[in-house]
Amino acid sequence: MREIINVYRKQKISVDSYIKTLIKSLPSDYIKESAKIFSRYNYIQLIYGVDAKFKQSTPTVYKKESDTSQIGNNKSHYFVKLNLDEDNIYISNPYIHYKTGKASISVVHLVDSTYYVFDIDLIHLLEGLKLIEYNSFHDKVKRVVYLFGSTSLALVSIALIGYGVFVFFMLMFSLSMSNFLNDIFRSIISITLGLAIYDLAKQIFEHEVMYQSFHKSEDKQYKVLGKFLISIIIALSIESLMVVFKIALGDLSNMLSAFYLLIGTTIMFVGLGYFYKTIQEATPKDDN
Repeated sequence: MREIINVYRKQKISVDSYIKTLIKSLPSDYIKESAKIFSRYNYIQLIYGVDAKFKQSTPTVYKKESDTSQIGNNKSHYFVKLNLDEDNIYISNPYIHYKTGKASISVVHLVDSTYYVFDIDLIHLLEGLKLIEYNSFHDKVKRVVYLFGSTSLALVSIALIGYGVFVFFMLMFSLSMSNFLNDIFRSIISITLGLAIYDLAKQIFEHEVMYQSFHKSEDKQYKVLGKFLISIIIALSIESLMVVFKIALGDLSNMLSAFYLLIGTTIMFVGLGYFYKTIQEATPKDDN
């Protein structure tokens, strides 16, 4: 919703000008010609008329139906802040439509003594004006794929966390202490990786399934990647610490592996720091 409103506000002058031109170009009898209007302009959601006393005087016409139950209802509360321009047109601020649940605006056009109200789907309007990229079918397919993928990742993360907890409790109730350090670090690594994968799944679900995005946000993708890399580095650091402890206990067979692991982890630290520095320098600051 916020993203759509921001796009609309930035282009408000040109969008409002287009809407006024559109309204004035429509057939004069809006209600009788509603079928033609809906077929040509898919972003118009409904049309109805209100008389001079602000009582609804026409049916509420939708794309596929017409509702006469509202005729005679008092609509004065919708016209409290009505301020018509020189063309007898008023354009409201964006809001969430009560019927569709989408970001919408209302347009009022005074013709003779009748106020004609048009509810316009803001998403489809901005898409029609090429101000955003949106395709309903593609968006539904994308959401289903991301939902399946994020759910699968979440299940994998739960399995890893469960395994880590299982290893820990088995260790606590076991009388054998020969592999205590190995098992405790295996539990920590499993839980850490599970949390990292869960965080990745959560980010995908929130940004690609729950909240709709209408422009490519590289900063968002970098944040997800950065969080995942941090979790991997933590897991590698724990693995390095485990190998160092083994060496300290007299197991010198893994000394070379520990050296390479420490070098690799350090390189990843340096690389992650450079990654964040580069992203901060390349990402434009938000005006807000």
